[in-house]
Amino acid sequence: MQDFWIPENIKILKNEPLSRHCSMRTGGPAAAAAFPKTIPSLTELVRTANEQNIRYLIVGNATNLLFDDRGFDGLIIFTGGLRGVLWNANTVTAECGVSVTALAREAAARGLSGLEFAYGIPGTVGGAVYMNAGAYGSEIADVLVSSDYLRGCDVFTRGYCAHAFAYRSSIYRKTGEVILRAVFSLVPGDPSEIRARSKKHMSSRRESQPLEYPNAGSIFKRPPCAYAGALIEQAGLKGKRVGGAEVSEKHAGFIVNRGGATTEDILRLIELVREDVFRKTGILLEPEVIRIPY
Repeated sequence: MQDFWIPENIKILKNEPLSRHCSMRTGGPAAAAAFPKTIPSLTELVRTANEQNIRYLIVGNATNLLFDDRGFDGLIIFTGGLRGVLWNANTVTAECGVSVTALAREAAARGLSGLEFAYGIPGTVGGAVYMNAGAYGSEIADVLVSSDYLRGCDVFTRGYCAHAFAYRSSIYRKTGEVILRAVFSLVPGDPSEIRARSKKHMSSRRESQPLEYPNAGSIFKRPPCAYAGALIEQAGLKGKRVGGAEVSEKHAGFIVNRGGATTEDILRLIELVREDVFRKTGILLEPEVIRIPY
């Protein structure tokens, strides 16, 4: 990637290992990685990259991404520094880099219900809207009011109905527009009861999910009338390994990095699981994790 001008006051690292920044702890170096802390800085970065024809990718916590072992031949813009939050009666406006777990925790402290399901989800607001993240029977679509996004260098607002929400999907997966912030509508409730529900979900995660190892959450989408983890377990694939990647012994819907795994190990294991489950059940699992090419 050629050198290009970076706006002032934005941290940028050259040849930055992406394994340091994604939950799977795999991936080679990005040619450049930038860490803006404000929406104007992010906007200026995008404008500059577009003007100079620089390939770029915008990510949050990279909890659902698999970076190529060769890295990324371009600029990765991490939005984790955009953490502005505005509370207003029963709504909250949060910038794209805000942790959804932190947002759920603060909502509970304020006696606002609706985000309990998100407590423990490791992603950011931007990623959660992009993927329509969900758990325990609820999802982002249940509480979202609107979102602001970047198209070119202009900021637009998208109302709820224009998001085209579906299971683990939104309009942003098709448009590629940059989510800047989102507004959520919550319901007043008893803080202690809201906290109790949140903690119950977190306890369930700790008991059932392999949080002790690097992972990208559920590797596969839930197929109709079935659960991916159950299908994988029934196929006898718990503990199956390729290199340092393993189908979790704790929850077969997860692939974990047991140490030294590469992205290629994980991708090979994903295909092995898909083929075996399809051969035994006739169901072809669809990956939920997103592969980022070099």
